[in-house]
Amino acid sequence: MSADHGISWRKSSYSGAGGNNCVEVADGLTSLLPVRDSKDPNGPALTFAADAWSSFVSALKAGDL
Repeated sequence: MSADHGISWRKSSYSGAGGNNCVEVADGLTSLLPVRDSKDPNGPALTFAADAWSSFVSALKAGDL
């Protein structure tokens, strides 16, 4: 998935202020969540089911991973 699919990318709230090593997620899709490396905005994106991504982030926040 590339940047030209009409979706809006945003950096992770945990990305550093330098902005060079960021994970970006795309908003605007209902059941899928694309994730990409900000250093390569035209490169590939991994796409996760929204509920799977939510579970992953919750586990990270809880320290389970």
